Amino acid sequence: MKKIDLHIHTNSTVSDYPFEFDFSKLKQYVETLDIACIAITNHNTFDLKQYLKIKDDLDIVVFPGIEIDLEGGHLLVISDNSDLSEINDFSKKCDRVSQLIKTKDDDITVEQFADIFPSLDKFLLIPHYHKRPIVKTETIRKINTLISAGEVSSYKKFKSCVKDPDSLVPVIFSDSRYFSEMENFSTQQTWVDLDEISLAGIKLCLTDKQKVFLTKEEGNEFFQATAEGLMLSTGLNVILGERSTGKTVTLDKINQTHENIKFIRQFSLLQNDEQKFEELLSRRHSTVSEDYLKDFKIVVDSVKNIDLKQNEIDLEKYLNSLLKFASDSEKADAFSNTKLFSENHFGKKDLSGLRQLITAAKTIKENTEYKDLINRHITPATLEDLEIDLMKEYLRLEEVNLKREWVNNLITKIKDELIFRTSSPVPSDVDFYRILVEKEKIQKFTSITNNLKIEKEIDRKEIRGFKIVASTKKFSSASHLKKVSNRQVSLVNAYSNYLQPYTFLMCLKKAEIEDTELFKYFVDIEYKTLNKLGFHVSGGERSEFNLLHEINDALKHNMLLIDEPESSFDNIFLKNEVNELLRDISKSIPVIIVTHNSTVGASIKPNFIACTKRVIENGEIVYKTFSGFPSDKKLKSVDGEEIDNYEVLLNCLEAGNEEYERRRNESYEILKN
Repeated sequence: MKKIDLHIHTNSTVSDYPFEFDFSKLKQYVETLDIACIAITNHNTFDLKQYLKIKDDLDIVVFPGIEIDLEGGHLLVISDNSDLSEINDFSKKCDRVSQLIKTKDDDITVEQFADIFPSLDKFLLIPHYHKRPIVKTETIRKINTLISAGEVSSYKKFKSCVKDPDSLVPVIFSDSRYFSEMENFSTQQTWVDLDEISLAGIKLCLTDKQKVFLTKEEGNEFFQATAEGLMLSTGLNVILGERSTGKTVTLDKINQTHENIKFIRQFSLLQNDEQKFEELLSRRHSTVSEDYLKDFKIVVDSVKNIDLKQNEIDLEKYLNSLLKFASDSEKADAFSNTKLFSENHFGKKDLSGLRQLITAAKTIKENTEYKDLINRHITPATLEDLEIDLMKEYLRLEEVNLKREWVNNLITKIKDELIFRTSSPVPSDVDFYRILVEKEKIQKFTSITNNLKIEKEIDRKEIRGFKIVASTKKFSSASHLKKVSNRQVSLVNAYSNYLQPYTFLMCLKKAEIEDTELFKYFVDIEYKTLNKLGFHVSGGERSEFNLLHEINDALKHNMLLIDEPESSFDNIFLKNEVNELLRDISKSIPVIIVTHNSTVGASIKPNFIACTKRVIENGEIVYKTFSGFPSDKKLKSVDGEEIDNYEVLLNCLEAGNEEYERRRNESYEILKN
């Protein structure tokens, strides 16, 4: 990370207010604020002699530049500083600007500007964007391909541009004049994700909003990725290298060194089996099924232990005993004529509803998030009184229940003694209320289950253009039903009663299905994945969906590793769908990609790159890793060995410079309209 300020004034001009430049103040500024690079950009003029002296006297990178009045706005034009002849040529171009702009009201046209600077790709162009005087949008559009960044006037505008996908990459600079009476230094600078300062490196950073920051803390840091000392960025990393040079070996080392890693291996996402894909989809989205069926599970739990057959037996037994008791009434004796002999138990009050009310009152009373809204309708004192009254009522009813329980136990004990002593037949006990309630429960259960089986869409999610649709579906066969179970059980008999919910439930229990799983067997949740056109996905699209789903899942992990995604996917999909998603994820966790593909390796705009090489040392294979920023001229190994970054990129991503030039000149240029 380097802090840069590419908008500094050292000369008073007709477009400026009068001041006397003080070099000591400029030196104090760069030292105090730890500036790594500046550009001298005076209004419509360039002082070559002064620039060379500043460049020689400061221990930082100083670029030659000029701030030009262009069609009513201001444009920074910054040149390279590595070649004296180029600096002299830049100075001559600036002299032509000075000749055309002689007063504060003068400016030049884009056509004049292009005539003075015919090779604009050699320079860094930064217009006033959200800063007065603004370079008009139509002016920027005329030279749009050469402008990627725009200067803003505040931190608020900087952050707004970073979030806006259609805006230029924002930069913020001091725009200061350095004179002897100057007291306070500006803190408006931009941090860029660089190690070696060069104009090419800065230009590369200023094409990517993820490489510019307001503070060092916002930017990426480094972590030790392997035990051998390979350092990688906490942002987006790309690992390059020829075949069999240790790229996957490096990923494996990273995976073994760190915890909670999401590792998407090469070819692991290819999916041509539709049935397996649907099963995988169901497992991934099982929470949708569970959420949809959670209330039905409560219903099943409330009826699963009801035994209607036993209830019928109990009623029949009661009626028979009652008839026998009536027919043998002459055998009644002192014991059977006692009132308690035929006494029923007292019913107990269900207090679960009252307990819920007490909990609800307490929750409302203790809520802080919506306290003002609650107090608008109910005062704290009223809530307090309500909770106390509810608790008093609960205690009163609980006392009644305890008394009834004590009396019921006494009745049972006395009846047992009377029955033991009497010779009269004894009518059996039966709980008519319970039997009636259970019968009503089964009727409601049947109605709820039949409604549940009505096929309908219950959930729809979108992942980067793909749609996942969840729908309810009746089970069509015993084998279909068996897919729910993880055990080898026969469900033929159960399925034959599928249309009779209660009988079906009893058959499931006989098949020894676990009680906690019973609710899953009444309706199937089917998942379908649709493409952007709304049609069922093809085999290739299933693989694309798998990759997007796995990448979306990455934020649950500490790091994401991907091994050669181009082996399974085409370039259009990688560029349009995958790259931006990976860049977004790299804002939160480190992302490390192995690739041979320029669509991923270059277009994704990584924060850091590494290159693996296989060498033979003392008769043994040794894997070496070199790393650096994309803008670095050289990539370095842990032991200080260097390789040329340009050659690495061309050889690994373009099959070498010769093949790249041949393909560009003989194929693409011929086909180009």
